[in-house]
Amino acid sequence: MRIGELAKATGATARALRFYEERGLLSSARAGNGYRVYDERAVRRVANIRYLLDAGLTLEDIEHFGACLDGDLPSSRPAEAMLDVARRRLSVLDDRIDTLTRVRDELAGRLAAASGGRIAVSPSG
Repeated sequence: MRIGELAKATGATARALRFYEERGLLSSARAGNGYRVYDERAVRRVANIRYLLDAGLTLEDIEHFGACLDGDLPSSRPAEAMLDVARRRLSVLDDRIDTLTRVRDELAGRLAAASGGRIAVSPSG
């Protein structure tokens, strides 16, 4: 299938597919006219990449998953190495949330002080 067909089948953009290929997460052959051609396994691979991205992993994290991207990731039991990658990413996200919470609280405090308490600042922003 060509890149447009793969994009349509997976909901990914052609640009994202080319980027996945540049990162070594996806491979294609070239047709005589130079167009990228993907086999049917690419649909599952892209679905798994998107599944992992939606879970909060980065492409750098996903590069550690290798051949597992060809399986049924949502239904399979992950290997310990994959769980380690996910744990590390969760730690990074927790650190970012903590930092953003501190920054938000600081800004909210300064806004309240600068406005003489006239502006109520809600916890949700």
